[in-house]
Amino acid sequence: MIFHSKKINKIPGLKSFFFTRKNGLSKGIYKSLNCGLGSNDKKKIVKKNVSIVSKKTGCKLNKLIMLKQYHSNKIINFDNFLVKKRYKADGIITTYPNFSFGILTADCVPILVADKENKTIAAIHSGWKGANSGIIENLIKKFKQKKSKISNLIVAIGPCIEQKNYEVKEDFVKKIKFKNYDYKKYFKNSNKKIYFNLRLFVNNKFLKLGIPNRNIDHINKDTYSDYKNFFSYRRSVHNNESDYGRCISVIYRY
Repeated sequence: MIFHSKKINKIPGLKSFFFTRKNGLSKGIYKSLNCGLGSNDKKKIVKKNVSIVSKKTGCKLNKLIMLKQYHSNKIINFDNFLVKKRYKADGIITTYPNFSFGILTADCVPILVADKENKTIAAIHSGWKGANSGIIENLIKKFKQKKSKISNLIVAIGPCIEQKNYEVKEDFVKKIKFKNYDYKKYFKNSNKKIYFNLRLFVNNKFLKLGIPNRNIDHINKDTYSDYKNFFSYRRSVHNNESDYGRCISVIYRY
């Protein structure tokens, strides 16, 4: 099963893909389309899974660019046709055609962004750390540097953990409060527990930066509860599993 952003896919020359964990080759806790090269899954199998993704998207494997993600606000300006390494960053942007970007997630938010006029594309991995430290603001700056108009940007916010499954502690609330005057709207108290709305937090970042609400497309799927379709870091911890797989989301300009 693959989910798509209808808004991005309406743009000529662009495709979006939010892959689930299905139809891959991995076994056990990684079953089956684990694309996490940083996981403890067999590397040969993971690479085969990435190859499956490449074929499904229609982009050549050597043109599918993936990142070494580390919950940062760093975004790579991809302007080198000679891809010799996996860049260490949590976002990537380009004006070049015939490339695709793959973002790995397991509860965090995969975000695919495209300029519907000049076809600049970007992909970012945004957990609470990245969002709170400015990765979305950095992304919009990068688009502006490439002469994009904010009103032309289409944003697809993919599957992630829902608020009802995202329990946090008071120290977490303080970290969000420190940088966000409207922090209260992202938290819900229930039975003496606190729950964080990551999707709303990310969504509102884009709205504050001037992205029209009509240009934001949500793939409203909960990675924690939908174990058949998605990997989840938090679920793996609760189940005392030793590791977890990663789903991949891809944007392709062909």
